Amino acid sequence: MGTQRDLRLDVFRGLALWLIFLDHIPSTIANSFTLRNFGFSDATEIFVFISGYTAALVYGTAMSRQGLLVAGARIVRRTWQIYVAHIFLICVYLAQIAFVARNFENALYSEEMGVFEFLREPDVTLIQALLLMFKPANMDVLPLYIALLAAFAPLLWLMLRWPLVALLGSIAIYAAARMIDLNLPAYPSGHWVFNPFAWQLLFNFGAWCALGGADRLRKLILSDLALAAAAITLVISLAIVVTWHVPAWTILVPRWLAEWMYPIDKASLDPLRIMHFLALAMFVVRLVPHGTPGLRSPYLRPLVLCGQHSLEIFCLGVLLSFAAHFIIMEAHGGVALQLLVSLAGIVLMTSAATIMSWFKRIDGRSRDARPTSAGATGSS
Repeated sequence: MGTQRDLRLDVFRGLALWLIFLDHIPSTIANSFTLRNFGFSDATEIFVFISGYTAALVYGTAMSRQGLLVAGARIVRRTWQIYVAHIFLICVYLAQIAFVARNFENALYSEEMGVFEFLREPDVTLIQALLLMFKPANMDVLPLYIALLAAFAPLLWLMLRWPLVALLGSIAIYAAARMIDLNLPAYPSGHWVFNPFAWQLLFNFGAWCALGGADRLRKLILSDLALAAAAITLVISLAIVVTWHVPAWTILVPRWLAEWMYPIDKASLDPLRIMHFLALAMFVVRLVPHGTPGLRSPYLRPLVLCGQHSLEIFCLGVLLSFAAHFIIMEAHGGVALQLLVSLAGIVLMTSAATIMSWFKRIDGRSRDARPTSAGATGSS
């Protein structure tokens, strides 16, 4: 684990946040060009993998130096912070949707965004939200992250000692989740949109890569044969996804292949989604190695800033996505308005990240300039 910050993590996490924001705005021209339109996986896989990778970098070092108790306490504290942010966000989000639905006399917003139960039984719904069982539309990522991080301490302890055993255990949980439909219940019905027993595999694989797994896979990553396999995977995935958007082309997918392949389930992290993500990751690692000078380009700075403040920017993106959807619906906006509100949302997210980075810098300077306790005592 090196000390130099890997800007690729910030860049691609920032990119994932932008793509998630665009995907959360229903039926716009902008989200026709996001990752999900070119393959089986989407920005969620990027976000979860990088979250596991960075969690291992941060807390793996703490656990190696300070032990399980201290590192575990830090993980619990971070989990609590994310939980509080989620509850605050869901309250603001519910208020935002309820205000729009009532003042514009359009109940469609309540039904479309999944808050009808809140308007009908707010007391029960809020309790279910506190239990992470009630999640309106676009609010599924943070509960998944909370669940994965809450269970991370013992897994990290095992991974630092027997990394292969930890990874195999994660694979076993994933397989069990898919075979016996293991999931958590949701309110008012159904199960979690992102099954934590399945998605933990990608999170834990990211952690495994951060703690030396990537070095173990270096020969495979640098293999031309593996690169060719990744390229074939991406091309086939793209060809199949294109048929989803052009109904006349669906006949080009052989029936046996369709019967074997569909449905490509996002909730339980279908293996085809994992394969597509890994193929993308292989190309990124090959084309953008660690320390690439272009990562410090001012053109990538907005992505870096958003990636470095991922929790806050994700929360802001959820609120902005509904605001953008509302503006487009009420104004009956065409392509120009769709592009304008999409761009405005990204600008606002970047501006917020820039302001938070500035506050962080001046706060750091204030701490550096603060006199020591001995100096303070001497001056009194």
